[in-house]
Amino acid sequence: MSDDLANFYSKTRDARKVIVVDLGFLGDTVHLLPALHELKRNYSRAQLHVVTSTVGCEVLGLATCVDRAWAIEMSPHKRSLRQQWQVLRALRREGFDVAFNFSGADRTIFMTALTGARWRVAYSGGRSHFWSRWLVPLWIPFIRPTDLVFERRREMLRLCGLDLGPSRFDLRIPDSARDWASTQVPEDAIHFSINASTHLKEWPLEHWIELGKRLSNESHIRILATGSETPRERSRLDAFASALGASAQVNCGLWIAQLVALLSRCSLHVGADSGVLHLAMALGLPTVSLFRDYPNLRAWVPRGPQHRSFTASCACVGQKYAPCLRQPNAVCLKEIQPAAVAQAIQEMLAASMESKKLNG
Repeated sequence: MSDDLANFYSKTRDARKVIVVDLGFLGDTVHLLPALHELKRNYSRAQLHVVTSTVGCEVLGLATCVDRAWAIEMSPHKRSLRQQWQVLRALRREGFDVAFNFSGADRTIFMTALTGARWRVAYSGGRSHFWSRWLVPLWIPFIRPTDLVFERRREMLRLCGLDLGPSRFDLRIPDSARDWASTQVPEDAIHFSINASTHLKEWPLEHWIELGKRLSNESHIRILATGSETPRERSRLDAFASALGASAQVNCGLWIAQLVALLSRCSLHVGADSGVLHLAMALGLPTVSLFRDYPNLRAWVPRGPQHRSFTASCACVGQKYAPCLRQPNAVCLKEIQPAAVAQAIQEMLAASMESKKLNG
């Protein structure tokens, strides 16, 4: 590690404006939060800005450490060069002193350079090009992904000379969202997130239905399921609600503030490998999660006694063209049985009740 990198903070500690360029979606933005809190604490006299996705902008609107979030539309069907250029021109006018980039992805490296920040540092996580150091002078060396993503980002800051405190997410729930949730969400319900960004990460719908019926019939548990308004997700949620009847409540297209308020009233989150899982983790909610194996999976699986995960071995690992892409469901995830997941849920609920008795 170079002396320039280790001394980065001592040279920039008097900065008045700091910007982070990170175009991640829900899960990536949640894992960015502890690093943002460290930046705000170390650069206490500076404004902290973040360039992010539209959903990331919603998440950061709940973060007490961010002064301004700049949204970049990431959907291929909605984004335009004109919108992105307008944002970049506005950023140039802000006069940033310091810019951080935690991904090293090509697009974000160009954006980091175009912020005009005098001091720029990025993580060597993406591809390296001959022009990379022209755009960003300082680079954080590769860190083996053994820790969770948010801890790896904090480690990047430590290598830049920043002092680290305890990890924190600290999402603020607006009163309006909390009031909405109090009228819509029964306390101590279980939250189901049955969808993911791709069908390769989704547990079969019939397994979700069987799990829901087991829990409602055996324990009279109230289930809340959420998802986006996309046709595929809406179709799965409608089928789930139809099969469960009065035992399940479905909400589609919630704002992130509403989703956070909803999760805060639940006793447990059960879900696929999606951003909602990481949001639940950040809120301190116990989780049961369902994964298919893939490289660097360990960096995304919540850890600790209040988290349980099931991981299916996948034949697609290491293959350029995944066989499951030609299937309606990930074949490997079918092997995770609803009975085993139901048992894990019952055990976690029993442990939670015992803990409440001891602390009550």
